[in-house]
Amino acid sequence: MFFETERQNFFRPLNGKRRELVVACLRTLYESLHGPSADYSQSLTRDTLKDLLTPTVQGLINEIAADSMQGEDELSILDSADDQLVTNALIRALLKDGWLETFGDRAGLVTAYRFTRAGKLFAEALWSLDRLRSRSRQRNVRSCRNALEAARKNIDAYDLVDAYDYAEKIISDLSEGVDYFQELVRRLMSEASNTPWDEFVAFLDRFEKEFKKQLTADNVERHRQAIRDSLSRLRNLEGDKVNTFENQLQDIAAWTNQERVESTIFDWLLDRIEDRVEVACTAKHPELIKAMNIYMRRAASIVQQAMMLQGGQRRQAYSRAIATAASLEVDAQTRFLEKLGTAIAPSEIRLLDPAAFKLRSASQRRKALTVTALPKISRDARLQAAMQRTEAAAFTLSNQDVVDFIRGELRLQQRPIRLSSLPTQTATDVLQTMQMVEAVRASRDESLTAKKLPSQLHNAYYTGSDYQLELNHDSDSNPA
Repeated sequence: MFFETERQNFFRPLNGKRRELVVACLRTLYESLHGPSADYSQSLTRDTLKDLLTPTVQGLINEIAADSMQGEDELSILDSADDQLVTNALIRALLKDGWLETFGDRAGLVTAYRFTRAGKLFAEALWSLDRLRSRSRQRNVRSCRNALEAARKNIDAYDLVDAYDYAEKIISDLSEGVDYFQELVRRLMSEASNTPWDEFVAFLDRFEKEFKKQLTADNVERHRQAIRDSLSRLRNLEGDKVNTFENQLQDIAAWTNQERVESTIFDWLLDRIEDRVEVACTAKHPELIKAMNIYMRRAASIVQQAMMLQGGQRRQAYSRAIATAASLEVDAQTRFLEKLGTAIAPSEIRLLDPAAFKLRSASQRRKALTVTALPKISRDARLQAAMQRTEAAAFTLSNQDVVDFIRGELRLQQRPIRLSSLPTQTATDVLQTMQMVEAVRASRDESLTAKKLPSQLHNAYYTGSDYQLELNHDSDSNPA
């Protein structure tokens, strides 16, 4: 605690009567120090700080009611007309409660001001909340894919950690969209009496800028297979490259030790990235589509109801005009009808041609019923479907059966086995050879290892990388 800023009353400035003014000043200060247009060439002295906060104080000091909360604080007791006193008191409060700190600027030989670490984090949150409406498209899916490719090509653990961060943000992006549509639905239900034109136009604008990209170019389903392929290539790296990754991750990702159990940091990160992407595809992305669909249906129904009510009011206007004319005396009725005639004189009346209405013949009605009838499945169609299922099942092998086969071969020969040395006399032999490396890695069995060899495998059926399969007797849980 000797080296940390005192934060016992950190949130006190946000709990007083002038809390809106404090938040506005914190946003202004963060925009100046760390925003897109921040000037890093000069330090923030006290005079510069006062000049920066004074316009914000002048703009809000008269708008915020001083009696908005009970109690007194050092900002509420000041004269609201003196903006300099309020600015100085605000700076003292932020320094005292741990939002700002001073440091010696050796270049300018002055005492400068800056955010504390905690102050910067919370000021960034307040600044980001004010900028939510100006957010643009989200590209975390493509960023995750590109970071995985960069990690594989450059053997750089920093790219792998970036890919993990992007994968985590994919879920938050989709969750933010779900929350946005759920909030729109709640507003529709609470304000159903008013037609939601403004919110619907705002939704269309945000859809064009953000959700359109998220559902097309940044669609998680579109990049799902590419991310899977990148993860598979990373898992198939040679042993020295994997060791390089692990050594780098031990230094830059030590925080994973609290969450992982037995696996290495490299394998744990790959598994977490794959899990986040799968959850986004199977759960969050459909949830976003469902929430958007619910909002569109509710908004469309309310708009239709509003249009029907508006049309009904127009039709009822004629009935009210007739009732009003009937209740008036002769002279008043004449004046009312003259005004009404003048008002509806520019109107045009168009009637539909009765010849355009034609009833369907009996044959047309029977044809419509025939088209909508359910088709009958013939015996040949059922036989063809059964043959297709049988053909698909004939070339499908269980990973567990393949692992049991290679385990039996390794115990029988008592030495490592190469894929190129396995027989390929039958279709089952060829399928087992093609599926063997995938089955060994999917089994998560530490007693079996598949090591990629520099040589190639060539046979009459396919060409690919050759692997050496070994049985580790030390970690084998079922020795022969």
